[in-house]
Amino acid sequence: MKLFECQHCGQLLYFENTRCERCGHVLGYLPDREDLVTLTGDGGGLWYALDDAGEAFAFCANAAYDVCNWLVPAAAGFTHCRACQLNRTIPNLDEPKNLLLWRRLEAAKHRLVFGLLRHRLPLVSKFDDTEKGLAFDFLAGSGAKFREGPQVITGHSRGLITIDISEADDAERERHRQDLAEPYRTLLGHFRHESGHYYWERLVRGGVWHEAFREEFGDERYDYGSALQAHYANGGKPGWQEQYVSSYASAHPWEDFAETWAHYLHMVDTLETAAAFGLRVRPKTGRNAVLEMDIDFDPFRQDNFDALVAAWLPLTYAVNGLNHSMGQQDLYPFVLAPTVMGKLRFVHGLIHRDSEVEAN
Repeated sequence: MKLFECQHCGQLLYFENTRCERCGHVLGYLPDREDLVTLTGDGGGLWYALDDAGEAFAFCANAAYDVCNWLVPAAAGFTHCRACQLNRTIPNLDEPKNLLLWRRLEAAKHRLVFGLLRHRLPLVSKFDDTEKGLAFDFLAGSGAKFREGPQVITGHSRGLITIDISEADDAERERHRQDLAEPYRTLLGHFRHESGHYYWERLVRGGVWHEAFREEFGDERYDYGSALQAHYANGGKPGWQEQYVSSYASAHPWEDFAETWAHYLHMVDTLETAAAFGLRVRPKTGRNAVLEMDIDFDPFRQDNFDALVAAWLPLTYAVNGLNHSMGQQDLYPFVLAPTVMGKLRFVHGLIHRDSEVEAN
């Protein structure tokens, strides 16, 4: 994730900020500029970028709930931003705690959409394209204290991503983490994982990458339901660490791809954050160039996968060491075996595909 700067006073800003803490200016995110901009208002609901007052903007309608800080062109003819246009169902706001859960869901979803747009991936709402579009349902289900109807399963089906809102509750998510033995279960991880299923359908299925996918991940025609039942009954495949990025990835080629896709998005976004902070890794003891890194490139535009890995591994060693100093476990509890690296390289190639190869 990039860092931003107030165009009025130079204050450091973060993606979710809505007001500059130093000068008090209102802030809004412009996805077309990929920038959090400082605004001046006309008092009637229209806003103008301080460094370019030519075009008028309005805040996304969901800003009224303090769940979105994105802007839409005032003349656009629609009221919701590119991220919120993807919503099909939001939580029932008659339940008091649901607003807090929705804010957490939207924070994760907006970070997902930020990354998808930065990767130049095809992204359209299901309302605009029922066949290829993407939509989100945020529903109350499996957590007993949030349940409003039938059980809800977080997942993806034909462009519709369903998220059980209990995943936005820290205690419930921790319970799921323990019950399912998933040590790295996060809300943003859910969004990135499910987006992997969506982009498998958009970029892989029936296209030029499909056979290469089967060579790398396996044949997805293997019965999916039976595979998941076997996984939940028996756990990950023996020795899964040598071939998969996670235990769950060993359940089925579709899950392997989605887990690998999510991991790749984690890597690139974290590298961008490290670059934005100017982080370098230069251990003061030992002589091993593999442990050194300096991110002098844009991770989202870097088409050399080896360059990403060369920066990624030293960064993970450093952040794990910092966590240990705080008495915490590894921040990055993964070992990327050669087979996993090959799968990550596949995702990298898919995302950096030739622009002339049309998505399905």
